[in-house]
Amino acid sequence: MAKGYWIGRVDVTNPDGYKNYVAANGAAFAKYDARFLVRGGAYEAVEGEARARNVVIEFPSYEQALACWHSPEYKAAKAERDGHAVADIIVIEGYDGPQPA
Repeated sequence: MAKGYWIGRVDVTNPDGYKNYVAANGAAFAKYDARFLVRGGAYEAVEGEARARNVVIEFPSYEQALACWHSPEYKAAKAERDGHAVADIIVIEGYDGPQPA
C-alpha cells in the first residue's frame, strides 16, 4: 500500500500566533501516525515560486493522510493557524512502482 503525504508551502505572517498552531497540531499528527520528513530547513527554489517554509509529512496511507486533514483534531489546529499564515497544502498518494534504473 502506498503511503500518503501532505506537502505544504507556508508563509508565516504572525510568528507568535503561528506558535499556537504548531503546539496544537501534534494531537492530530500523533493520532494518524504522521511523521515529518521535511519541517522548515534550508532550501533553494530552483524553479517556480516558493514560500518561506516547506513541510512534507508522511502517513502510513493516503487514506490516513486525508482522514487527518478532515479530522476534528486537525480542524481545531488549523483554526489556530488561520490569520497567522498563508499556506498551499496538498494531500497526495505516494508512488510504489518501479524506479529508474
